Amino acid sequence: MALFKPTFALRSVLEITPQALKKRGIKALILDLDNTLTTHNNPTPAEGVLDWIADMKKNGIKLLIVSNNNAERVTPFAEMLGLHFVPNGAKPLPVGFKRAAKELAAEGIPKNRIAAVGDQIFTDILGANLAGIRSVFVYPIEPEISLPFKFKRAVEKPLLPKRFNKFD
Repeated sequence: MALFKPTFALRSVLEITPQALKKRGIKALILDLDNTLTTHNNPTPAEGVLDWIADMKKNGIKLLIVSNNNAERVTPFAEMLGLHFVPNGAKPLPVGFKRAAKELAAEGIPKNRIAAVGDQIFTDILGANLAGIRSVFVYPIEPEISLPFKFKRAVEKPLLPKRFNKFD
């Protein structure tokens, strides 16, 4: 069950602060896209995300997107935010996280200074844990309406964190 347990659990990506990351030795975040930074298939970041990204960058926190979406979906979003990205991340397999960690290592950031942020236990959290990267679970921005997602959310419900971390 430890593979499904996040290192940290928060309500939103916006609760993550540069000060809290620095306090924990984290210099980079690998970010999920859908329902973490925006709603599904939305080309616009959720409210507050642009300011949050600007604050992270201003404070020297490296950001990189790893998404199971294809490049056609991720490219315009990542370019709008000025972020590098790994499309077709194959989460929960660790391959996308490892590609991101390799890119960050080329910038001098070792794996133990990276955390991955996402809204799904069976993809984001499991994949980060399998890759040996600290994981941050955030609740989805909005509930999904498709049957496969509703099923996945019902199955992951018993694994969801029962309380949130104080992340300051």
